[in-house]
Amino acid sequence: MIASLLPEFFLLQGAAPGGSIAPFLFQLAAISAIIYFFMIRPQQKQRKTHEERLKNLKRGDMIVTAGGIVGKIVHISDVAAGGDDHLTIESDKSRLIVERARIAKVLGDNSTTNPGT
Repeated sequence: MIASLLPEFFLLQGAAPGGSIAPFLFQLAAISAIIYFFMIRPQQKQRKTHEERLKNLKRGDMIVTAGGIVGKIVHISDVAAGGDDHLTIESDKSRLIVERARIAKVLGDNSTTNPGT
């Protein structure tokens, strides 16, 4: 009995519709655009402004290093060809030499920010 129903069952199902690939490509493009405009582009803008701040550092600016050390810039060394330049910062009574690329945040000049209070 079941053997006689199987051919009818397969005939009733029919073939799967062979739809177009256009809706899939549209969805893929929409998701890619959302990811670009909400994730990648803002990150690029943030990186660009951070690099600009690092280029414009001067003596007296307060910075935070990647390790969390807060200090005031007391000396900026000259940039060597193809190398990283170094900054000397003063934190409390200590002086540290850090690479410019290791600065996480620029707080501004000392007149506007006072880490001691």
